[in-house]
Amino acid sequence: MANVIYLNSIEDPALDVYARLTEAQIRNRLEPEKGVFIAESPKVIRLALATGFEPVSFLMEKKHIEGDARDLLLRCPDAPVYTGNRELLQSLTGYALTRGVLAAMKRPPLPALDAVLDGAKRVAVLDGIVDASNLGAIVRSAAALNIDAVLFSPTCCDPLNRRAVRVSMGTIFQVPWTVLPQNGLQFLRERGFFTAAMALVDDSLPMDDPRLKACKKLAIVLGAEGDGLSRETIVACDFAVKIPMAHGVDSLNVAAASAVAFWELRR
Repeated sequence: MANVIYLNSIEDPALDVYARLTEAQIRNRLEPEKGVFIAESPKVIRLALATGFEPVSFLMEKKHIEGDARDLLLRCPDAPVYTGNRELLQSLTGYALTRGVLAAMKRPPLPALDAVLDGAKRVAVLDGIVDASNLGAIVRSAAALNIDAVLFSPTCCDPLNRRAVRVSMGTIFQVPWTVLPQNGLQFLRERGFFTAAMALVDDSLPMDDPRLKACKKLAIVLGAEGDGLSRETIVACDFAVKIPMAHGVDSLNVAAASAVAFWELRR
């Protein structure tokens, strides 16, 4: 039986994690073991539960308790389920943009880099991706196109950011990932990876160049939305690569570019 708690006010402290705390606060950087993240929609929450994530609480309209979320609550009978009338919940900032079911989940410890790379042949390295929608879209493409792992620089936004999780459609729970140390490219090189920077420079190779296909282990490095990769990072990579453009267009959005690159690597 679900542990249902009815709310009478949006000022109830139980709603802080869903509506009033910042991303940094729910991440709880000072005490990571107490941090949480928010998963939205039954599909995304099911993926989180299926991969071992533990819910702290749920928030949903009453109709979902015996509807879309019934199977979730049967799996998590001890987690509190906060609910209220539609008008109350939709007065919460952002709630109306969801599919009506939210869950606060315990954040997992970051896995060791060697564990994430074990057996990996094709990995994506994200450097300075700060737009959560772009990050989520890149992760979704990585999952769909058989990228073995995704590695984030410390300058990326949080991979478990609420929007990133939503845009990834929960695939952030399926693809092995962790955060790279500052010397990440050297770390990869020591483990047998060639590195390819996606960059618009004169010596960039096309994505279908045979030299890339010949690499048994390859990391494709994607840079920030505005300026792309730094010159220092490009020079540190073994290759610079680009997607040939037409009609005078010089580049694609980083999320779109990642999908094209991952598809080519998959082939």
